[in-house]
Amino acid sequence: MMDGRLLTGVTVLDAVIASGGFSKAADALGMSSSGVSHAIARLEARLGARLLDRTTRSVALTDEGRRFYERVRPSLEEIEEAAVDASSSAARVRGRLRVNIDPFFSRLVLAGKLGGFLAKYPELALEMITREHVGDLVADGVDVAVRFGEPISASLIARKLADIQILTVASPRYLKRHGRPQVPQDLPRHSCIDFRDPQTGRPYDWEFHRNGRILPIKVASRLMLSDAGTMLTECLAGTGICQVLAIAVKDQLAKGRLVNLFPDWADETFPLYALYPSRHHPAAKVRAFIDFVSQTVR
Repeated sequence: MMDGRLLTGVTVLDAVIASGGFSKAADALGMSSSGVSHAIARLEARLGARLLDRTTRSVALTDEGRRFYERVRPSLEEIEEAAVDASSSAARVRGRLRVNIDPFFSRLVLAGKLGGFLAKYPELALEMITREHVGDLVADGVDVAVRFGEPISASLIARKLADIQILTVASPRYLKRHGRPQVPQDLPRHSCIDFRDPQTGRPYDWEFHRNGRILPIKVASRLMLSDAGTMLTECLAGTGICQVLAIAVKDQLAKGRLVNLFPDWADETFPLYALYPSRHHPAAKVRAFIDFVSQTVR
């Protein structure tokens, strides 16, 4: 492990050589002259060699100091270049971005829009990993995750992107065969499709929200699915009634392929979050993707 005091001493030595004196180095580093002198003295003690010849008018490297400085100067330049590169990455959208994303959201919301995002940032390469669970973002090398539901892990930074409305829908084919439920309390007499909560393994509860009131309904279901795309396909085919996120069925509702059964019970929502490992200076590529998702869902 690098000795931090050694690196500090080398940095001070570089400033003294570059500026030609202790006072000017102190001004450049925001230190006192005595602080600079002490840092050089500690470095010389650490190395067991005198690095500088000092007079009241000038400072010059000793032979040992010159050999040492010639060895360490290239490393200082590499550190400076790395710092500039890191600073640029924080402000410039570039490099490879790895995203862990909910399969349903990827397929039904973002699919078809990623090309436009990449066209906006030609220096960016995007890798989308669709998984049901977030997992360990750091161990998996993932920059950001996009997930529905309240975050479980306290170790991740969570930013809410939107509250997505939940709708109860059926196809005209189903309604023609079974009739339309007039109120949520009619649902136990209908075929409903349950969706499995990946966190618990149980189906999500059916609830209806209006003006602060929450109405739970126990539905009759012979079909439970864990894939939202399959659930939506079955609903369109007339298999049963399901609850879905409004952003996923906008086109089907507009075209009359699905019917919103209870528009007067419209207050239930499901949160969408972006999750990432650190709150300190997220890279520009992460901020750009989060903004893209936010704009897409809104």
